[in-house]
Amino acid sequence: MTALHELTVAELSKALRTRTVSSVELVRALLARIEQHQQGLNAFITVLREEALAEAARADARLAAGDEGAVIGVPIAHKDIFCTRGQKTTCGSRMLANFVSPYDATVVERLRAAGVVTLGKTNMDEFAMGSSNETSYFGPVRNPWDPARVPGGSSGGSAAAVAARLAPAATATDTGGSIRQPAALCGVTGLKPTYGRVSRFGMIAFASSLDQGGLITRSAEDSALLLGMMAGFDERDSTSVQLTVPDYCATLEQPLKGLKIGLLKEFFDEGLDSESAQRIRDGLEVLREQGATLKEVSLPNLPLSVPTYYVVAPAECSSNLARFDGVRYGYRCENPRDLLDLYQRSRGEGFGAEVKRRIMTGTYVLSAGYYDAYYLKAQRVRALISADFERAFHEIDVLIGPTTPTPAFEIGAKTADPVTMYLNDIYTIGANLAGLPAISVPCGLVRGLPVGLQIIGPHFSESRLFNVAHRYQLETDWHRRAPPGFA
Repeated sequence: MTALHELTVAELSKALRTRTVSSVELVRALLARIEQHQQGLNAFITVLREEALAEAARADARLAAGDEGAVIGVPIAHKDIFCTRGQKTTCGSRMLANFVSPYDATVVERLRAAGVVTLGKTNMDEFAMGSSNETSYFGPVRNPWDPARVPGGSSGGSAAAVAARLAPAATATDTGGSIRQPAALCGVTGLKPTYGRVSRFGMIAFASSLDQGGLITRSAEDSALLLGMMAGFDERDSTSVQLTVPDYCATLEQPLKGLKIGLLKEFFDEGLDSESAQRIRDGLEVLREQGATLKEVSLPNLPLSVPTYYVVAPAECSSNLARFDGVRYGYRCENPRDLLDLYQRSRGEGFGAEVKRRIMTGTYVLSAGYYDAYYLKAQRVRALISADFERAFHEIDVLIGPTTPTPAFEIGAKTADPVTMYLNDIYTIGANLAGLPAISVPCGLVRGLPVGLQIIGPHFSESRLFNVAHRYQLETDWHRRAPPGFA
C-alpha cells in the first residue's frame, strides 16, 4: 500500500471521499513528518498542529454528512505571505515577526470554504525578495535533494515542504519567478496563473503590478484541481479579472496532436547549463512524440527582462513597504528619541539587507530627475517585451524552455553578489512583466538534482498549460521522484 505522504491531492481526494482514510489520520501522519524533518529543512515558520487537527475533524464530519467537495479534508500549507485569521503572518521578516492577522486572504478564505486543512505557514525570502530563500529572518530553507543547497525562492519553504512530502500542496506567490524557480530546483510542479486570475487581497504586497498567487504541487492535475477553488473575481482586489473560471480538470486528457510549441531561442543561450539543456530537449521530444510540432521562436526584447524587472519591482516595493513605519503595526524600535528616530530605527532594525537594498533602489529610480530616465523607460521596455510575447502567440500555442539556468546552487554561494543572484530569474521574469500564465514541471536530474521545464501560454490559457503538463507527466515519472531519504 502506498504511504499516505506519497499520495497526490487527486489521490487523497479519492481516498477521503471513499473513506479509505480520514482527514484526522492523514493530518496526524503529515504533522509527524513535519516534526521529523523541520529542523533539517526549516520549511515552516509556523506549524498549526492543534488548529489543523480541529479542521480535519470538521472535514471528516462534512464527509460523513455526505458533502462531496473535491478537496474536503486535504491538508495543504500556506506561504507565510498570505494573511490567515488569528494566526501569525510574518512575510519572513522581523518587521512582521509577531503580526497576527485579523482576516483571511481571499485565497485562504476560498480554500477554507472548499474544506482544505491548513498544516502551517511556510518559510520564504523576506517580503518575497530573493531567489534562494536565504533572506528570511527565520533562517534559510534547505533543499531536500541536498541540504547544503538552496531550494530557490522566494517560495522555497512551500517547494521544500511539497518535495519532502511534508504537505501534498502549498500556496505560493510569483513576482519574478518565485513559484516556478523553487519548483524547478526542488523537483515539483509550480504554477503562476495569469495576472488577475487569483485575488491578491490579503497577500502582502511586494510589487503590485507583478505579484501573483499560485500553487506548488506534485502534479499538474493537482494544480488544476486547486486552482479551480482559488481563482475567480474578487471585488476587494482592483486588479482581479471578472472572467468565468473554467473546469481546469475537464481538458487535462486532451491529445496534443497539432499543438504548436515555440522554442524560445533566447533561453537556449550560453548561460544555460549544458546538461540541463539536454533534459529540456528530452522533454520536448516526449511532447513531439505525442503529436506536437516544434518551432524556434525569437523574442528580441526578452534579454532586457532582468534589468527592466529590477527597476520596476524595487520601485513598487519602495512604495508598498513605506507603510511599515513602526507606528501602526509591525516591529517598533525601543525607546525612540523622537518621531524621526522611530521611523529610522524601526525600519533599519525591522528590514533585512536585501529588502533595504531594493527599497533604496526603488526610491532612487522614482526620485525627481530619475523617474523618466529609469522607471518610465523600464515601463516602455516592459511594453515591448509584452508585444514580443503577443506576436509569438499568433504563431504558436505555447512557449517552452528551461525554468532556471542551472540546478540548485550551494547555500551562501551567491549571497555576496546580488547581480549574479538576480540572474537566476532570467528565464522566468518575462512572464511576470507580460502578466502571462506559466508552469514549471520536473523533467529530469542533473548530478542528482532536479531540472525544471517551463511552459508559458497566452493570457488565461491555464487549461492549455495544465493539458500539456499533464500529458507530459503521463509519459514520465519525474514528478513522482522523491528526494533521497524522503520517500
